[in-house]
Amino acid sequence: MVEHGGLDIMCLKNKYCHSSSSSSSSEEKKQQEEEEERKTRTSSSSSGTRLDYPRKSSEVLSGQYGTNVLLVGAALLLAVAHRGPAVAEEHLLAFTTGLMALQLLWMAWYIWIRDRRGDLRTERDAHATTCWIRGGLTLLALLSLIMDAFRIGHYVGFNSCVSPVLGVYPVVHATHTMAQVHFLWFHIKDVIKNFETFERFGVIHAVFTNLLLWCNGVMSEAEHFLNNHKRRLYALGYGNLTIVHSEPHCNCTTSACSMFSNSLYYLYPFNIEYHIFVSAVLYVMWKNIGRVMDLSSNRKRSATKTRGLILGPILGLVALASTIGVLVVYVIHVEESLQTRQSAISMFYCYGIIMLVFMCSAGAAGLPHLPGRPHADGHLREPLDTELLFGSSVGSWLMSWCSVVAVLGSTSSPPYRWTNFIYSLFTILEKCIQNLFIIESLHRRRDDGEDPDSPAAPEIFSVTSSLAPPYNGILNRAYETPERDCVTMDNEQAESGRAYRSPRKPSKVPLTEGNNLVDPLITKTQVLKNIAIFLLMCNISLWILLAFGCRPQYDNGLEQEAFGFSIWTTVLNFAIPMNLFYRMHSVASLFEVFRRA
Repeated sequence: MVEHGGLDIMCLKNKYCHSSSSSSSSEEKKQQEEEEERKTRTSSSSSGTRLDYPRKSSEVLSGQYGTNVLLVGAALLLAVAHRGPAVAEEHLLAFTTGLMALQLLWMAWYIWIRDRRGDLRTERDAHATTCWIRGGLTLLALLSLIMDAFRIGHYVGFNSCVSPVLGVYPVVHATHTMAQVHFLWFHIKDVIKNFETFERFGVIHAVFTNLLLWCNGVMSEAEHFLNNHKRRLYALGYGNLTIVHSEPHCNCTTSACSMFSNSLYYLYPFNIEYHIFVSAVLYVMWKNIGRVMDLSSNRKRSATKTRGLILGPILGLVALASTIGVLVVYVIHVEESLQTRQSAISMFYCYGIIMLVFMCSAGAAGLPHLPGRPHADGHLREPLDTELLFGSSVGSWLMSWCSVVAVLGSTSSPPYRWTNFIYSLFTILEKCIQNLFIIESLHRRRDDGEDPDSPAAPEIFSVTSSLAPPYNGILNRAYETPERDCVTMDNEQAESGRAYRSPRKPSKVPLTEGNNLVDPLITKTQVLKNIAIFLLMCNISLWILLAFGCRPQYDNGLEQEAFGFSIWTTVLNFAIPMNLFYRMHSVASLFEVFRRA
């Protein structure tokens, strides 16, 4: 019976409706089944705690193994940086070559054992990584392969006076890169349930091997920038600085040696980002070993819609284009006279202040538009993203606070003194706001009364636009599914939330205008997407400036006057790589925010 005035839909009694006694018996059966599920859950959790002890032991042992591998490599790095006679660069390269060879053997065994034994149970974590992350890693890997080719060409030119290790290392590194990209594409989502202890050592070995290669690239790039800084100081009259010459003490047999050696430093930033991102992705795989997957949340998300995406990309492209202009002007004029160099540094700080002000405003404007409900689905990437954002922010915060102290305590007054002060404060504020925006966005979901990842609830009465509804749009599915119980209106609303409501209750169904859905969530989603794309392109711009030579912290002289040459260069060697990683990791996190909006 349907009353058209109030749209009250009552249960239609027919031959398929069960009696009240059958419905009560079915409810009792459901309660018994729920009690049995609770008992099985309790027993499985208790057995899980008993089995958790060997898992934790293998995690601790493998973690200690990887840490010690990294520390051995760090000791060799420090000895090579000292340029003493005891440890040479060939020893470090031989050690890292051996680590890469071990990882190649483990990856070959992993792939072979799974192809050979089809009975191995391997689950997949849909949230471990995405296609665009693997595509970005592949692009970085291609640039790393170009760098290996340049290294091989450089070795061929000087093969008469250098160690063969310098030729073996780029060959092994190129093989390692290609094999690792194949592994990332086809096996990084695997949740390992067999040979868990051995696989933990293999994955953690891969994690710390890439971390050590990252440290090696960071040290080489920092040494290059430090030597350039020393050359500029030497040109200004500081004659007591030692410049390290990295070229071999013999003549090159080809005409392209200088081109190879100079091009390496433009490719180092991509190689550095490649290894640190691979380490983070492999760490997620290591944490997934032996994990019990929640099948209800382990599903891919729907495709990202880009409707209304106009303002964010336009402003981001403007920021990117202006960044390239600032980079070219800075790199050209910082090598010239004192007045020209001061003008270039002032230009950089003014541009940086404008960029950071827009980024702070965008992040603060996006916070009120975030969804209202936090979600905790247990994905490992979200706490890892939070830890990486906070950890990599420390380097930039330290460098900025050192600049603030140096400006306040300086006795000299160059034209960029107070712009450096304002730039440092906005750098600290921008990272605080951006971290809050990214973390809150990743830990929230849409507050539209329905989980977008959950399957659609079953319906008895519904009105849809895709079907031609009989009986004036009212469908009685009790006739179509005779095994289904006839339920009341309240139960149906609790299950699906899509049935008609009484006019005495406020409707949560959005109104329609023609064929368009009027929903305030659409506006919030468009705002979030535009903000995420704008911040993403701004972070790419700041990464480009820092990676390709715009480092006024080396050139302004204020911090060096306050802290001394050795202390300030140590701070920069720690802070700049962390800041580079922060910008690139923010790009990845902001793209994830864009996809989830």
